[in-house]
Amino acid sequence: MSNRAIASSPWMVRIWLAAGDDASVVTEAFGDDLMPAAGYPWPMTNFVSANRIAEIGAVIGDVTRATILMTLMDGRAFSAGELAAESGVTPQTASGHLAKLTEAGLVTVHQQGRHRYFRLSSGDVAELIEGVSALIAAGPLRYRPTGPKDRAMRLARTCYDHLAGHLAVRVAENMEVRGFISLSDGTAVLSKEGRRYVCDFGVDLENPAYCRRDLCRACLDWSERRFHLGGRLGSGLLDRFVALGWLRRMPGSRALLITRAGETGFAREFAFRVGDEQGDDMGASLNTGAGRDAFEDAS
Repeated sequence: MSNRAIASSPWMVRIWLAAGDDASVVTEAFGDDLMPAAGYPWPMTNFVSANRIAEIGAVIGDVTRATILMTLMDGRAFSAGELAAESGVTPQTASGHLAKLTEAGLVTVHQQGRHRYFRLSSGDVAELIEGVSALIAAGPLRYRPTGPKDRAMRLARTCYDHLAGHLAVRVAENMEVRGFISLSDGTAVLSKEGRRYVCDFGVDLENPAYCRRDLCRACLDWSERRFHLGGRLGSGLLDRFVALGWLRRMPGSRALLITRAGETGFAREFAFRVGDEQGDDMGASLNTGAGRDAFEDAS
C-alpha cells in the first residue's frame, strides 16, 4: 500500500502510526506523504504531531493497558475492580493504568453514585484496537493451541458496538452482493435500496444512540482480514440481531452465541449457515448440539 493510500485511510493512519516505537522513524518513513490527501476529513490544524502519536503508542504499548482496552472492546462499561480482575492486577494498579488511558483520551469515565465505570471513549478507539489486532494476525505466526473460546470469538463477537467475526463478514458480503451496500478501498456506502431494506428489517438508523456515529463504515476484521460493517448501520444490525434473539452474549466474553432462531434467521436473510463452509467449524461446537443447548438452558 502506498504512503498516499495510507494517508487517505483514517484507520490505517492510526494503526500504522501507533505501531511505531520511534516518532522520528515514523516521520522518516512517510515524509511529505504524511500530509492529508485531497478531501481528507481532518482539518490541518487538528492533524497530530509525530510526538503525540508516539505518546499514544506508548500508552497502548503496556500489557496491562492493552488488556484493559481489549476488555472494553465488549462495548460495555466496567468498574476498575472488574478490569483489574480481567487484567490480573490489583485494583490500585488498574486505577493507575486507567488514569493514563483516560488522560490519553482513549477511555472515558462515567460516575454513577459512588461508583465509577470506564468504557472506550469512541468507536474510533475500537477501530484502532481492531486494526492493530489485524496487523498482528497478519504478522509472523506463533504457535498457540486454539480452544473453544478462540473459535467462538472468530465466528461471532462484539467489536465495541457492532458485530465482528466470520458471521459479520458474511453478512456484509451478502448485503454487498444484493446491492444494499458498496465496499471499496476501506469505505462503505449504504444504497437507497439498502436503507429501505434495513429499515424494513427493523433497524432504526436515526436512533439517537447512533446519531453521533457515521452512517456506515468499513471496519477491518482482525480474524477474517476482510471488512465488516461499523457505524450506525453496524450498531443497529447488532442490536436488531440481539432483539430478535438470533444472538446472545456469552458471560465473561466478547463472543456471541448463534441461537436456534439465529441459525434459521441468518440462513433466511443472509444465506449464512453454521458449518456449511470452511471457517464455520471454528464455532460450530459452541453453536450446535449439546454445547449450545447447555448454555441456552442455563440462561
